[in-house]
Amino acid sequence: MTIADVVLRHSQRGMNLLKELLSDNMYEEAAEKLLQRKKGTILLATGFYVAGFAETDGPPGTFFLAKALKQLGFSPVIITDSYCKNFFPREEIPVCILEKGFSPADVLEQYQPVSLISIERCGRNIQGDYANCRGVSIADHTVEIDRIFDLAKERGLYTVGIGDGGNEIGMGNLKDAISERLSLVPCKTEVSDLLIATVSNWGAYGLCAALSILSKTNLLADYAEINAYIAYIVSQGSVDGIQKAHVPTVDGFAQEVEQEMVQALHMYISTKR
Repeated sequence: MTIADVVLRHSQRGMNLLKELLSDNMYEEAAEKLLQRKKGTILLATGFYVAGFAETDGPPGTFFLAKALKQLGFSPVIITDSYCKNFFPREEIPVCILEKGFSPADVLEQYQPVSLISIERCGRNIQGDYANCRGVSIADHTVEIDRIFDLAKERGLYTVGIGDGGNEIGMGNLKDAISERLSLVPCKTEVSDLLIATVSNWGAYGLCAALSILSKTNLLADYAEINAYIAYIVSQGSVDGIQKAHVPTVDGFAQEVEQEMVQALHMYISTKR
């Protein structure tokens, strides 16, 4: 069993159909490449617009992955938009709030990142639009953070995309397969390594698990901490992306499923360290 097997449990949106196109050890391999970077700034992008708010999938995974990277000696910076402006304790992780019309070159110049990671961030699709999982345009509510990843890739920076549906940054790596197998209009933005999961937060936790194993230090938050953070961002306006309601769940999964997933990753870490 691999980390990918764990985070792809309960797959409901076809990510299991894409798994065979990626390495079984995708999480372990991405973690190893991240640890090979010099200890500089890593930009983490997140925030997905749903019904007037940012959804609960993305920010939790981003926050706890950022904390893990900080423990490893990196300098994480979260890049997002105004829908997530109050989600992250800035005394713990610096946050950059971007608005439409920003310059990707200026962002890269300011932060000089050694790597970039996207966790559940919508990217422009092959038709030139930003769309949700139902194909409805959210372009008016989406800051073009994917352009930073496009430029970073051109410049040879190591980039990672974590997604669970097909419309997120990084899914351009499998755009043809997504069009054929899932009948979706995929994001066109490519990354160095794509990581897929049933829920993007779970993918970020999976990457934390892989980093934990390689560093021989458990960097993954426990479920109580994760659950408390989700409740906090809901209090700040976040919504479950499936239910479109201010409830402390993610993508419609019961809290018990989330807890089982986090515990399974902790068990996996304990068997590999």
